[in-house]
This record gives sequence, structure tokens and C-alpha cells, in this order.
Amino acid sequence: MIPISWYLILAAALFSIGLFGVLSRKNAVAILMGVELMLNSVNINLIAFWRYLKPEVITGQAFAVIVIAVAAAEVAVGLALIISVYRRKNTIIAEDIDLLKL
Repeated sequence: MIPISWYLILAAALFSIGLFGVLSRKNAVAILMGVELMLNSVNINLIAFWRYLKPEVITGQAFAVIVIAVAAAEVAVGLALIISVYRRKNTIIAEDIDLLKL
């Protein structure tokens, strides 16, 4: 049986890569990909803790499904916003998207 610390290390590494992607990228699509990596690391944590602490109840799996649903909604709305901004500004560079400024 694989120890829980391996799953936590994997999730921490995945979260760190996602956070680095969010903070260092200028492309809006790459920022969304970083957010998705962070959400997947949360799912790894949820499933690992569920498996090692209370495998008889399905709370970990239920929360993971909720996170997957939220991630799908986030991608749909995020890509729709990026496509809309691209049609108006012809760029998806996050620093150039200043539609709320006067």
C-alpha cells in the first residue's frame, strides 16, 4: 500500500506547478491551465484523505465530483470570456486586457 505522504507530495508538487503557471504566464489560456492543475491537486488530496481516513463513506468522492463540476464550469466561462475579449482586442495577453479601465 502506498503511504499517504506520497499522494500529498504529488499534490503539493502539482499545486506548485499550477501556481507557478498562474503567476508567471501572460497568456490567459495558460493561466486557466494553471488553475486546472491546482484544482486537480485538490482532487488528489480529497481522494487520498478519503481513502486513508474514512473509506466507508463517500464524502471524499462526492467533494471530488463537486470540484470537477466547478472546474468544468470555470473552464466554460473562462474560455467564453477569453474568446469575447479576443474578438474585441485581438489579444489574449492578460496584461493587455483592461476592459474595465476608463
